[in-house]
Amino acid sequence: MARASSVFACSSCGQQTPKWHGRCPGCGEWNTIAEEARPAAPEPRSRSAGRPLSPVPLRRVDAPAVERMRTGIGELDRVLGGGLVPGSLVLIGGSPGVGKSTLTTAALGSLAAAGRKVLYVSGEESAAQVRLRAQRLEGGALDVPIVAETELEPVLATLEAERPEACVVDSVQVLYDSSLSGSPGSVGQVREVAGRLMRVAKAQGTAIVLVGHVTKEGSLAGPRVLEHLVDCVLSFEGERERTYRTLRALKNRFGSTNEAGVFEMREQGLVEVQDASARFVSEATRAPGSVVLCSMEGSRPLLVEVQALVAPTELVPPRRVANGVDRNRLALVLAVLARHAGLSLGQSDVFVSVAGGVRVEEPGADLAIALALASAAKGSELSGDGRPLAAFGELGLTGELRDVAHADRRIAEAGKFGLERVLHPGGGRNVGQALRAALGGRLRQAA
Repeated sequence: MARASSVFACSSCGQQTPKWHGRCPGCGEWNTIAEEARPAAPEPRSRSAGRPLSPVPLRRVDAPAVERMRTGIGELDRVLGGGLVPGSLVLIGGSPGVGKSTLTTAALGSLAAAGRKVLYVSGEESAAQVRLRAQRLEGGALDVPIVAETELEPVLATLEAERPEACVVDSVQVLYDSSLSGSPGSVGQVREVAGRLMRVAKAQGTAIVLVGHVTKEGSLAGPRVLEHLVDCVLSFEGERERTYRTLRALKNRFGSTNEAGVFEMREQGLVEVQDASARFVSEATRAPGSVVLCSMEGSRPLLVEVQALVAPTELVPPRRVANGVDRNRLALVLAVLARHAGLSLGQSDVFVSVAGGVRVEEPGADLAIALALASAAKGSELSGDGRPLAAFGELGLTGELRDVAHADRRIAEAGKFGLERVLHPGGGRNVGQALRAALGGRLRQAA
């Protein structure tokens, strides 16, 4: 019987099956099985082909200091851990129109202005289209050399001939290897393209930045092995209708994953927001349902406004809409308020949003969400001295307030902008006591 020329592989776990399945038998994920070319059978090797290796104690291993290439964009360098590492493979993903190409073009322009040899590989746009975007950017964006190509072999040949210090491939899903039968973006093509680009990056010492697509759920498209293959995974978050963008590191072999960068989209491209707290505090509404959250973005504090709206409804079940916060976290806060603060919102629609399009994922936002909901439900302002109330803290399932990291830095950041009234877990308060203190006793005692 002839051997099938294709195989079905899971884009999440990589398991291969001879036929298509709606659900992967390995990891259980739905709609992740895709057809790809069957790899060639390996050549049989004799048992004597392998040779034993000599283990070396870690204390005897040399660890030379690597000089990073600073991109000239401070927020990007912060997230990368100080700049691009020669020979590294970086994957940056984000929704369409968020600014991935603008950010990478500006970074190459800064490197070119600093005398670095760079290259831009465009597979989605023509060279003329990239020029239209680059001419509104500052720095040396127009001095960046570009090739528009979707086939992998000419791209690899160009990399070996030019030997740039930094290269951007936009995007990895449109490159294809002509030796494979799968279409561009398929599991086999993405895996092969990324693997061969990684070997070139390590051999030449070229820092390669791969621009990647995301799925409708917001996760990086392509096989999961792509994220394991690269050295650094960056997520560019934001909404096209809003000006602010957030860059986070999901994986970084050469730095911390706790850093985040904030950008603002303007006519001249992405601009770094050096002091985002000042922007958000100045725009705080001070109306019922508004609280300033003292959050932490990586190693630096960030003040953002959390807004809530509570409205009666006849829908069953009522709507729960969360923008910028986890919807499951909102459900937890609502349950704690109903059980331990006597504030039941089961007959009301609840809307919670972080102003400015910023996304907050830390549990320290629980108390600010609870205060905003209570203020919106009672129609009472939380600012008694003309300034908005600041808060942070995690809610426990039994109603207690739990400490969060870097409390002193959060309080200091609030004080820098004149927010002297900060509610936090200090003092052993529970959620009911915190809400009554904020609302001036206008919250009834929990049963």
